[in-house]
Amino acid sequence: MIMSNVHDVNLSENKLARIIWFSTGIIVMSVGFIGVVVPGLPTTPLMILAAACFAKSSQRFYDWIINNKMFGKHVINYREGKGIPKKVKPIILTTMWIFVIFAIFVGIPDELLIPKILTFALALFGTIFITSLPSIV
Repeated sequence: MIMSNVHDVNLSENKLARIIWFSTGIIVMSVGFIGVVVPGLPTTPLMILAAACFAKSSQRFYDWIINNKMFGKHVINYREGKGIPKKVKPIILTTMWIFVIFAIFVGIPDELLIPKILTFALALFGTIFITSLPSIV
């Protein structure tokens, strides 16, 4: 069996699908850039998602993300299945739960119970996902 390089873009043959993947990648990447200056908005996970979108639509944009000095190394490690640095996991989880607790008890009005429950459930899912990722020592 021939193994393909995870960093080779697999362009969709469907032009509409490529346009949708590319557009989604641009939107996610733009929000990720906002996360550079806005506390609580995670840049690296959004760039990982943007890279996944570009992996189906644009080798040039995918290469730009993985070669970026700020977050490229983290995207490469994730895409190659190496995971995230062990010392970063507690920082990620602490930051995430601070914002989740703030959202549930301050940001979301008391009469909106379903958004509070969904926020908590998504945070639990995120915690399980992050803790299940391999750790780079």
